[in-house]
Amino acid sequence: MVAIVGGGAAGTLAAVYLLREAASRRTPLRIALIDRHGRHGLGQAYSTTHPAHLLNSPAAAMSALADDPGHLARWAAGAGLPRDGFLPRRDYGRYLAENLEDAERLAWPAARVSRITATVVAVRRCTKGRALRLHLAADGRIDADAVVLATGSLPSAAPGPVPPGRYVVDPWEPGALDPVADGSQVAVLGTGLSMLDVAIALTDAHPRKAVHVISRHALLPREHSWPRPAAAPVISLPSGTLRLTRLIRDVRATVAAHPGHWQDVIDALRPQIPRLWEQLPEADRLLFLRLVARYWEVHRHRVPPETARRAAALASSGRLSVHRGRVLEVSDQPDGLRVRIDHGGRCAELAVGWLVNCTGPAADITATAHPLLRQLLEGGLARPDPLRLGLDTGPGGAVRDVHGRPADIFALGPLLRGSRYETTAIPEIRD
Repeated sequence: MVAIVGGGAAGTLAAVYLLREAASRRTPLRIALIDRHGRHGLGQAYSTTHPAHLLNSPAAAMSALADDPGHLARWAAGAGLPRDGFLPRRDYGRYLAENLEDAERLAWPAARVSRITATVVAVRRCTKGRALRLHLAADGRIDADAVVLATGSLPSAAPGPVPPGRYVVDPWEPGALDPVADGSQVAVLGTGLSMLDVAIALTDAHPRKAVHVISRHALLPREHSWPRPAAAPVISLPSGTLRLTRLIRDVRATVAAHPGHWQDVIDALRPQIPRLWEQLPEADRLLFLRLVARYWEVHRHRVPPETARRAAALASSGRLSVHRGRVLEVSDQPDGLRVRIDHGGRCAELAVGWLVNCTGPAADITATAHPLLRQLLEGGLARPDPLRLGLDTGPGGAVRDVHGRPADIFALGPLLRGSRYETTAIPEIRD
């Protein structure tokens, strides 16, 4: 019995691969796929229904099956969708759900999946029977031999005290943006991919909606060059201990040696990130997080040309504006919020109806309010990685307990950021 906590892409792919393995070995297996919102197969990323919310990678890179790179393209053709380019995320959610159904049929009757809508609040060791017991918020329980944590990205903290009534902690919670889609202006924290999706959804919902984006760096994701000519840049990287300055120098030299192909260089580097991250000394990892990470993110996590065009059109019409700086204070006013921003000692104020947090995953897992992760950390069944980006794990994703011993608990996705850094996209999760 394997319990998977989280029904999004990571949890769904874990179930798919377990079922495929069980089918090939003819091994009896029971899987409990648990999602607190009942979005099995979709999760946070692919439950959107907005047609302009597109995948941020072309279909050729997004197959759910590592041994069949063309699987998504064939599925798309069969569904009457383009075989290449950037599919709507809602369609990719359907693709994941159908993959799960196909894997179930292949493994039946030896292996089965139960889709459970519940919130897991604790995992504890059992003294007899199965190794672990999951406690649900509604007083239920599930006993399992192993647990997979696929909880997705944890929302980051507010920039300080924020009046709660008009502050959206997580825009992808079901219904979170419904009240925001009024005629008032909105401030969004962060300039990443989620910000662009939120801006498109809100401005589509109301013709007078304007979005003010606040960011310390004011860097927007770069646009995919698509379609782009094939290139095969070779980036030579050393083995053994690596220094960040050497890595940056080598990447820049490779880009210079392949004019016009910087995107191919980044894509060639991407599969090597977990190994490179492991080679960096901890001091260099911290330096990367403080000074380099945002620049890597905007080049690594690019947007489809259509999304870039939508953002440019909103900016040219005055409905999307970027403010560089950090939030000093958020206060109530009669019809909304007042946000004070500091940039280089100069202060500015925005009067908005809403504040939405799109700053990406939480930077410190020890400060999380997630009930299950807090219980695991406080109960000693898990411990944070040295950088506190996620959980401390072994090479295979096994979570280490407070004494450093591997438990029968495994992590996928953003919880592995500390040990692998690149862990949130489909290829990393899938592989």
